[in-house]
Amino acid sequence: MKSDDIWDKMYAAAVAVQNGRRVSEYVEAGGVAAAVLAASGKLYTGVCVDTCSTLGICAERNAIFNMLTAGDEAIDKVLAVMPDGKTGAPCGACRELMVQLMPKSYKQIQIMLDYSTGRVVTLGELTPEWWI
Repeated sequence: MKSDDIWDKMYAAAVAVQNGRRVSEYVEAGGVAAAVLAASGKLYTGVCVDTCSTLGICAERNAIFNMLTAGDEAIDKVLAVMPDGKTGAPCGACRELMVQLMPKSYKQIQIMLDYSTGRVVTLGELTPEWWI
């Protein structure tokens, strides 16, 4: 069960920027959208950008990079909205970035797995042992 309305704010923020669309014959954007709550309390969003090569980026990493650009460095919560409106777990590349960004405390990052039921897990539960 969701303990407070921050998850509602994060979900709404991600949906607000999602806008899935074809940008060109080679690029699609917004299939997935993410919201990241920094430890500072600031909220950052991002969308996935899919390309015909490896130049794309996941929504979660895009939101994290927006967070870093703004000067924040620590993540508290992460939520990703899929094209069907459901939420899901970050991919391996996104998990890897979070681990490397916060190697001593990544296990405490909260991830919204299922917004409809309020199921939240920690990155430590998703990624209990890592190479670093």
